[in-house]
This record gives sequence, C-alpha cells and structure tokens, in this order.
Amino acid sequence: MRPEAGEPFLQADRSTPCLLVIFGAAGDLTRRKLIPALYNLLCERVIDEQFAVIGYSRTEQKSEEFRAILESAVREYSRTQPVDPLVWQSFEKRIEYVRGSFEDPEGYNALRERIDVLEQSFGTGGNRLFYLATPPAAAPQILHRLQETGLLYDSSDETPWSRVIMEKPYGRDLTSAQELNRIVGEVLDESQVYRIDHYLGKETVQNILVTRFGNTIFEPLWNRKYIDHIQITAAESIGVEGRGRFYDQTGVVRDMVQSHLLQVLSLCVMETPISFAADDIRDKRVEVLRSLRRMSGDDIEKYVVFGQYRGYRDEDNVDKDSRTPTYVALKCFIDNWRWQGVPFMLRVGKHLKARMTEISVVFRPVPHCLFGRDDVCQTLDSNVLTIRIQPDEGIDLKIISKQPGDSLQVGTVEMDFSYSDAYNHPIKDAYERLLLDAMRGDATLFARRDEVEHAWRFVTPILQAWERATDRYPAFYAEGSAGPVEADKLMHRYQRKWREIV
Repeated sequence: MRPEAGEPFLQADRSTPCLLVIFGAAGDLTRRKLIPALYNLLCERVIDEQFAVIGYSRTEQKSEEFRAILESAVREYSRTQPVDPLVWQSFEKRIEYVRGSFEDPEGYNALRERIDVLEQSFGTGGNRLFYLATPPAAAPQILHRLQETGLLYDSSDETPWSRVIMEKPYGRDLTSAQELNRIVGEVLDESQVYRIDHYLGKETVQNILVTRFGNTIFEPLWNRKYIDHIQITAAESIGVEGRGRFYDQTGVVRDMVQSHLLQVLSLCVMETPISFAADDIRDKRVEVLRSLRRMSGDDIEKYVVFGQYRGYRDEDNVDKDSRTPTYVALKCFIDNWRWQGVPFMLRVGKHLKARMTEISVVFRPVPHCLFGRDDVCQTLDSNVLTIRIQPDEGIDLKIISKQPGDSLQVGTVEMDFSYSDAYNHPIKDAYERLLLDAMRGDATLFARRDEVEHAWRFVTPILQAWERATDRYPAFYAEGSAGPVEADKLMHRYQRKWREIV
C-alpha cells in the first residue's frame, strides 16, 4: 500500500514484498549503483525477505555469470565493507538473468516465465517493480511489450501492484518530453510512474525541507526581505569520462540544469506544504517551476554564460568543432510574492577545480553600520547559510563576530555541522533511498509529469536560442579552473561574486 496522506516521507519503513526487474541490466548503472544499493539495504534489513531480482538485457550470459559480475561489483562499490558472505549468499540466490532484446516478444515471454517461478519461490505477492536502466528512447517499446505480455497490472489495483522507474533525460525539449509523457500515459497511470533524479535521494537534499520547516530561525527569513541572492553550484572535477557520444548530443543544460539543478532549486524555495505527503510536496515544487521567469533572446544574452573545457573536443566520439557546452552559469528569477526580485545564480560544469555541490543562501547586509569607522564597516560581510550536498555533506552558517583584542575589529566565523561528525552512521547512497521509496510506493522524491514539463518550459528557450546561434561558441576554460571568466563577469556586473569552488 502507498503511504497515507500526511505520512512523513523521511520515515522509511521496510519495503513491501516485490520482484524487481532491471532492463539494461548489463550496464554500469546496475553494477555501480543498483545492486550495491540493494545489498546495503539487505544488510540493514529494510528490504523484505520476500524479494527477488531479474536482470534483463541482450548480453549473452547465464544467471551464474551475471551473479559473479554482481558480486565483484558489490565488493568494489558497496559502502558496506567487508562484504558479509551470509548476506551475499542470501541475495545471490534471489538473482536471475534473462537474455532478450527490448523489441523481441520471445524475450518477454521468457521473462514472464521466470517471473512466475520467482514469484512462487520467494512469495513476492505479485508486486512488480520495473527499472528502466536504459536510454529513454527504449522506454516506449519496453512499456508496450510489458503491457502486451500482461506483466503490468491495471492501475486501479492496489495489491498486487506494478510500478516503473524511469531514468533521465525525459526528452530533449518540451515537445519530446510531452510526447514521451503521452506514450507513458497510454500504458501507465501517473501513480505507477517513478521518474528518478538521484539528486533528490541525497541526504542533504532531503534535509533542505527539515532545515527550513523544522527551525523557526530560518523560515521567517526565507524571503526577498532578508535574502540577497541564492547560489546553486554543481561542480564536477572529471570530464565526460568515455561518454563523449552521449554528452555531445546532450550537453550540460539537458544533462544537469533541466533535472538536478531545477529540482534542488524548487525544494529550496518552495512554499510550505500542508503535509509531507508526496503530492503535497510535489505540488509546491511545481508551483516554483511554473513561477520561473521565462527568458527571451535578450535575457539569454545577458543572463546565461556557456562554457566548454579546453580538452573537450579531443575526447573520444566528440565532434572536433563541437559547440556543446560543458559548463553553464545563469541568472534567473522567480515571479511570486516571496521571491520577487531575488536573483538565483546557477552554475554547473565539468572538469572544474573540485567536486562540489552546494546551495548558498546569501543574506542581505545590515541596513546600517553602527560601528562608526569606515574601515570596520567596509569589512562587514553578508551572512551565508551553505547546504553542502557533496562531497562533505553538511551545513555551515557564516556570521560576523568581533575579533579578540582591545580595538574594534570584526571578522567572519563559521558555525559548521558535518553529517560524518555528528552521526556515527554512514550516509546512504541516493539510490538506496530511492529504490526503497519506490518499493514502498512513496513518490515524494520522484518527478511528476507536470514537474518535468514545466522544467522543460523554462529550459527549452535557452537551448533553442543557443542552437540557433551557430556563429557563437562557448567560452573556453582550463581544466581544473573555476570555469570561464565570463561567468565571473556575470556576477561582477551585479556587484556579487561566486563562492569559491574548493
């Protein structure tokens, strides 16, 4: 059963019995993320014992070979080390493999036979979770085959249930996203669709709502009266890492802005929901996306900087004259009562100085300096609340303090909270939380159809303007830098500066 309205999404109970089918099971996502996540959940005893996994892909291999590959993956990528032989033995006997293509009906017939066997063997109650770890273009074919083979239940049946997890990107623009949603809607009820964004599964992203709505010192200040601007940074220290063909067709805006950054932004600034039930929270996220000010051609010229790291065109399977951005910085606004006039500064890029994802809420300076000396007043800095999403998960608050001594000298100090220091417990990988939520039927941390489309409504004009301007090239930046200097100029133009990437 799905969680009742008002049930806190942060309270994750044990999963219900189910069978998980992974399409594209021979890929990296299964090895690096999905199977290690499931193993970790089994170690913590939050997955029901009535559980099994079937991997489905076109790769020629037997179930024994598949299990051996996954065991190596668990030993390499699981956060729970060393691997517990008893837990693994219990897990591997629940794993099977079926070879088949996404188009071939025979593969789905073989899959159905294996599902029938495992449902009987492990008592999963007929509940089925299908994970499409595949390119989005394969999703319509897979869904229609599942429907034709009778593997998807009618959405009106609460038990047994069938749900589908879909990986991004959900289209390439607004039109393609709407078409994909239409096709998915022909097969599935929206309540059965779980569009995954692993950023929303990160512990510190979930903590945004608790920080805001669980502390009276923050929420009264969370508006245009007290906040000067908000920065969201997602910096990666690596390049495209062998994904040149995919990345050259996608670019940083489709890969990161439309999904991760806008989801984080909407959580950060949304209005108070009436409860922590899934649709109450998602309704408020949608309101933010609807309120994002659409950019015209002149706005894009003023407020958006595209960049590309210098070695990008030398990557394998990348066009030698590619205009694909690997970096973007942009200034946007939210047209509603709470945030009118507050700039939101977003930046994301590859091959930057360090791996760092954070939200920085920069408060307005004091309205009047009482200290009577220009040298003191000029050193007053703004308060900054920073939510560190990765790698050093935590929160810090920068405040102004008098420095020790007889003279009046002020400086900034930081009050720091680190998850690793505060809690003697490893932080779960995002996929652990998201897989568990999908098994439980809690869609809070998954994107709804209208969320996806409203995000594309904001992003598509930016993409179209860039793709039409064929005479423009992204600003180049050195690998290991903070990005193109044009991004710094974007901030300096408004007498502000980016936080340092460290």
